[in-house]
Amino acid sequence: MKQWMMPALLAAALTGTAAQAGDINPAANPLLADKWQSRPLIMVTPSADNPDYERMRGIVETQRDAFNDRDMVLYTVEDGSGMKADQALTEAETDALLASLGLNARGPLTTVLVGKDGGKKVQQEGFVDPRQLFDTIDNMPMRRARQ
Repeated sequence: MKQWMMPALLAAALTGTAAQAGDINPAANPLLADKWQSRPLIMVTPSADNPDYERMRGIVETQRDAFNDRDMVLYTVEDGSGMKADQALTEAETDALLASLGLNARGPLTTVLVGKDGGKKVQQEGFVDPRQLFDTIDNMPMRRARQ
């Protein structure tokens, strides 16, 4: 290969990577529809087999009434595939969701609680007891005003 072609190929490769990152459409972010309506709880794991993730999902299921009473909606991203309330998200929606929160689908198990105002209230890696998140919500001004 000619020596002058290497820099051109390298530049093309770098440009292609940047274009892919730039292809994320912020308007595809499903969190936009939740603003002022619900409190999204987002769990991102590289594997659905993660024991901490399975435990967290189990607690959410056993505490479904408490979850719903707090106007929460569950988002999960398992191995790069997103779901909202057990409904599949498109790849564009999943990418926009992750980008808006600064998360990596291949990173460690990460949980994010977003308030009704759309702001990130909690972000934690590893196991998070959803009941602790309920306490966080119960201390939020909008929740306290409702009680």
